[in-house]
Amino acid sequence: MLIPFIFSVRSSWTILSLVTAARAMSSISNHRAFQLRVDPLTGNSEWVVIEEDQDQGTEIFKNSEYPMLAMTSYLDMLNDFPRNRAYAEAINKTITAPCHVLDIGAGTGLLSMMAARAMGSEASMQHGKVTACESYLPMVKIMRRVMRLNGMEKKINLFNKRSDELKVGVDISSPADVLVSEILDSELLGEGLIPSLQHAHDMLLVENPSTVPYRATTYGQLVESSFLWRLHDLHNNEVKASDGVRLVPTGVDTILGVKPQQYAYHCDAIEKEIKLLSEPFKIFEIDFWKRPDSRGETQLSIKATNDGQVHAVVSWWVLQLDREGTIFYSTAPRWISSQNNKTGDEGWCDHWKQCVWFVPGQGIPVSNDEEVHLQAVHDETSISYNLYKQSQTEIKMHDIKGVDSLLLLSPERIAIYGNDVWRRIMLTAIRNALKGRIDPLCVVADDSVFLTILVAQLSNTSNIISLFPGLRAKGAQYLQAVADANGFSMDRVQVLEKKQSLSSMLDTNHKKVDLLIGEPFYTGTEGMLPWHNLRFWKERTMLNSVLSEDALIMPCKGVLKACAMSLPDLWSSRRCLDKIEGFDHSVANTTLGACGELPSPQEGPCLPCFVWQSGKYKKLSSVFTIMEFDFSKPISPCSGQIKVEFDEPGMCHGFALWIDWVMDLENSIVLSTGPEERYWKQGVKLLAKPVAVGIEGSSSSSSSSSECCDAVVMEAWFEPSNGELIVKHVFS
Repeated sequence: MLIPFIFSVRSSWTILSLVTAARAMSSISNHRAFQLRVDPLTGNSEWVVIEEDQDQGTEIFKNSEYPMLAMTSYLDMLNDFPRNRAYAEAINKTITAPCHVLDIGAGTGLLSMMAARAMGSEASMQHGKVTACESYLPMVKIMRRVMRLNGMEKKINLFNKRSDELKVGVDISSPADVLVSEILDSELLGEGLIPSLQHAHDMLLVENPSTVPYRATTYGQLVESSFLWRLHDLHNNEVKASDGVRLVPTGVDTILGVKPQQYAYHCDAIEKEIKLLSEPFKIFEIDFWKRPDSRGETQLSIKATNDGQVHAVVSWWVLQLDREGTIFYSTAPRWISSQNNKTGDEGWCDHWKQCVWFVPGQGIPVSNDEEVHLQAVHDETSISYNLYKQSQTEIKMHDIKGVDSLLLLSPERIAIYGNDVWRRIMLTAIRNALKGRIDPLCVVADDSVFLTILVAQLSNTSNIISLFPGLRAKGAQYLQAVADANGFSMDRVQVLEKKQSLSSMLDTNHKKVDLLIGEPFYTGTEGMLPWHNLRFWKERTMLNSVLSEDALIMPCKGVLKACAMSLPDLWSSRRCLDKIEGFDHSVANTTLGACGELPSPQEGPCLPCFVWQSGKYKKLSSVFTIMEFDFSKPISPCSGQIKVEFDEPGMCHGFALWIDWVMDLENSIVLSTGPEERYWKQGVKLLAKPVAVGIEGSSSSSSSSSECCDAVVMEAWFEPSNGELIVKHVFS
């Protein structure tokens, strides 16, 4: 199995498990793993070694209360009861006698233990065996603990290897009769399903093996959605803006955009904003029981069922887990009731979502009963689409995928840059900041190409230094390409293309900095917590010696906001593990970052997530301020406390936290990143146990609290040495 890309956001560090690096390192030793540790307030990183014999309490962050794998999907997947039930039924149906079972990507060992149990008694196991391979060392350590807890360590032979490193005659004595696996992502192929199956069929399995799952089928549907359109078509969205900034000028439409790929979204959350323009259609079938092809292509003619503009292809997949076709699992959106095997409280999970492929530009107009042609192509790890009408000149798929934008940003960042309200806020703030300043020196501290262009446009005497800590040389190339279209000369703009600091007057040509600005926005930090953008405060502190006495810092301050929330789906997906299909997983809770039902005084970590994408949610209090961060002064520890009463009755599952950026000294221009603003992630602090709040809250049948609470005291501390934000609460 390919090692998954893990973006684990912790209170003080970000952990990145990089696929290529980890694969390269794995050949050195199967008893260690390498992870990249990044300080969120500086961007500095270092490699850290995890040894197999390290005790859990000393892994990387021995002084941290936060678990190592909190931001991965393992916990959510193990809390997916329909998935667990479907696999258990299919494994019991498929394995009816002692045999050799291979589990690729074993994780915590759930499928391996199901397979061993299906073979029956100890005597039966003497004639059967389970071989499990898991390449990610932290998961191997968890699996060993889970197996010991369930008395399975002697029934399963576990290898800390990728499946393509296993060899018959060396690691295993004979090919396996049965393959069980769950190496699937929202797109189906992204975790290396095809190459893993190919190698298994070539080297590790008998001819005509049994497999669980048996087959996967991908489906799609044409949709119209202005929300989805705004996530990728910056050129046509910014035409409506009145600020004159053209991030994607006519003629260079592809210079800045999103990567042409499928993006995972909870489409149920935008169901009311989606207009269906076709019936569902089958795209690809991937059979697990035979060797798949590396590349596949299909051509479909799809009849439109409505008038509209095709903005996207929404896709999902359905697993057939048994050979006979009686056990299924589907990731279909809620409106596809015929394929949806989840009901009630089991209808939401976060580890698998629907996928969205953006149709380029403004999409394709269609009329009811009109035919649209879809070309779908898959390679070993992804699926791509080309949509066209017969009257159009067909655009070949390789041309679409070959578009090489100079800057690739997230869909949410593209939508922000195209949002007229956001741009007006920035325009007003920068215009006010420049008022009365002659020949100002402006430093853009973050990766905002928008602010760089805006300052250059509004002040033709300004000099600008853009730090672009993430963009670097690409940022400079981009500005050069769009300078003429935006009416400024690059002789007034300098980009620090290397990792150099701006720490003395020599770096500014002996001129003091008049304006230090940021959005703040740093590329590659989409999975981080909101307060990690306080990196701007850290940058401001490092530049203190080159700031003029009347230098204006923008934003002027950050305000930590919060709101009490009912989040039943998110809480259920992060709750502590107990018995899963009969197998105790409680020893995995700490490492996986379980947030619910923890024994006191343990608490789960803050999770970065889009609240609006987190299933059912409801605000239970007004928005309140916990503390402020004053950027006019160097970075320092700070704290805040507030007592808040609940406005709405219900079950409180936690608190959403975010930062509002105050752009001016008068506090009149504020950029909010709260739950109402769908392009920013919030931090969510889940409770160990849900609490009934409000006048009617105690009557809830799902309450795990015997009393109803009327208020909560929230307190938070920020530590600038590591970017850690500690949040505590007391109900009353």
